[in-house]
Amino acid sequence: MDDPTEKGGKRVGKKRRSFTTPEEEALHETNRGCCGMARSFTESKTRTAVFVLLVFGLCSFFYLLGVWQISGFGRGDNIAAVVNEQTKCMKLPNLNFESHHSASDLPNDTFSSEVKKFEPCDAEYTDYTPCEEQKRAMTFPRDHMIYRERHCPPEKEKLHCLIPAPKGYVAPFPWPKSRDYVSYANVPHKSLTVEKAIQNWVHYEGNVFRFPGGGTQFPQGADKYIDQLASVIPITEGKVRTALDTGCGVASLGAYLLKKNVLTMSFAPKDNHESQVQFALERGVPAYIGVLGSMKLSFPSRVFDMAHCSRCLIPWSESNGMYMMEVDRVLRPGGYWVLSGPPIGWKMFYKGWKRTKDDLRSEQRKIEQFAELLCWEKISEKDGIAIWRKRLNDKSCPRKQDNSGVAKCELTSGNDVWYKKMEACITPLPEVKSVSEVAGGQLEPFPQRLNTVPPRIAHGFVPGFSAQTYEEDNKLWQKHVNAYKKTNGLLDTGRYRNIMDMNAGLGSFAAVLESPKLWVMNVVPTIADTSTLGVIYERGLIGMYHDWCEGFSTYPRTYDLVHANGVFSLYENKSNFEDILLEMDRILRPEGAVIIRDKVDVIVKVEKIAKAMRWNTILADHEGGPRVPEKILFAVKQYWVADSKSR
Repeated sequence: MDDPTEKGGKRVGKKRRSFTTPEEEALHETNRGCCGMARSFTESKTRTAVFVLLVFGLCSFFYLLGVWQISGFGRGDNIAAVVNEQTKCMKLPNLNFESHHSASDLPNDTFSSEVKKFEPCDAEYTDYTPCEEQKRAMTFPRDHMIYRERHCPPEKEKLHCLIPAPKGYVAPFPWPKSRDYVSYANVPHKSLTVEKAIQNWVHYEGNVFRFPGGGTQFPQGADKYIDQLASVIPITEGKVRTALDTGCGVASLGAYLLKKNVLTMSFAPKDNHESQVQFALERGVPAYIGVLGSMKLSFPSRVFDMAHCSRCLIPWSESNGMYMMEVDRVLRPGGYWVLSGPPIGWKMFYKGWKRTKDDLRSEQRKIEQFAELLCWEKISEKDGIAIWRKRLNDKSCPRKQDNSGVAKCELTSGNDVWYKKMEACITPLPEVKSVSEVAGGQLEPFPQRLNTVPPRIAHGFVPGFSAQTYEEDNKLWQKHVNAYKKTNGLLDTGRYRNIMDMNAGLGSFAAVLESPKLWVMNVVPTIADTSTLGVIYERGLIGMYHDWCEGFSTYPRTYDLVHANGVFSLYENKSNFEDILLEMDRILRPEGAVIIRDKVDVIVKVEKIAKAMRWNTILADHEGGPRVPEKILFAVKQYWVADSKSR
């Protein structure tokens, strides 16, 4: 567009500013040229000087950051050097924060206080899990595994320091090598190699752990076991995409189901089987610390295509069938439940299990009775593996459920599960018009279901969302991710295997990234206006509910990249930003990446804290331009370990 102040090659309107000295005019021209971030000369010499110092400081910072990473001091794979190279000042000509969002635009307290540098925690906290801490757990009852459930510290006991990595920590092996090998330095615990030696869980070899793919019920390997399941369940046809593995061990079943394009949410408690979930995540397999105890699982109803228990030690026949009813709640209509190990196959294996025939026979009879009450159809029992299929709808066998004396759960309880007591009740399914109709709607096989309008949206089960808004959300996140890649070109290359989306919405961020190279833990905050986690599962993705006022149920250093869209705005008056950022730092691996998208005033506060946590940061404009008040903060966590001299 032509300059409105010029006409016929001559300048009109505003007169050109005169300069008192040649040096002042030169300074004006210098400010216009640095890093492509041109600004007009201002009346205030003081403001000009501040700006020059700021730009010079930023350019110097990113130059030194690149030198630091390339030097090898950061170990890993020099991710920060690559990101820095792609985000030099000249690469971001529209990164012009001060031009449109000066301090006068922000709340008075935005710059009011300095953030003190966070110190490392003691080395004893290397594997600290705030809500599953052993000493606190032992003060709770053992009934229904209550002591193994989440018990978070009160405010006065929260740590306000940085969890250190163990000495010698290195970047995990890339997938798929990470499935089979984990560095000993990263998880320095050998107990499972002794306890589970004959079951082929894990072997210690030199400076690495090797995972041969075995399990308690499949010591010869998960591949053969999965082939047995696939002879009955359509695992390879895309009809089974999301699975739940209860009592997963080191998650070898989930690791090998990935070969069949099945995403498995695996969980196990933090107990005497030391670091089993930590091993799973270090291998690059989805998992979390959890137990089927007294509280409902942190998932909405009707989300898993398959649930699995392989000698998981859950007392299915007890508590009036409550645990089987919870599995029924989270299984999709037509979904499968697999049970292998005691008591299944007791006629063949009872001597090895050191239990009497009568005891095992009685236990299986109770399980069969509860399965019949739930209208599950038993479709196979062979070689110690039993498989049931859940009913398609509530018209399938109304008499059994109506006359059973078992209560039906409240209709609103399907999504309201956070810290809610598990009940011995049957979760009703959405109404249907015929016996052959799938309650809640039929899903497409994967990968078609990834971008097809999910039934919950198509049927109006999610307030505020329609097919149109769903499509718009997909397009929006395609733009967002494309913009992210301009700053961090390694986003979908496999460099980041375990990814956390802290406020997942409809799961569109994960859908855009979907690839065998990575997986995304889609978290829907419990305080979100609308529960969208069911939609995420209907897309063939996985995730769980969580409240970011508390620690996440995972070990330290288990995610390569953490994405936070609007998280801090959501929790602005509910939690300290410091607590959320410290939790992000805890779960992030050294040299892991962070992408935070939020309002500019929030981003400014967050960046101050992030810099005090040994994060290298860069602020970028919204892809819509510098006038959009939403900004993006990119960060890389520095490499440092326990007792490191680096500060």
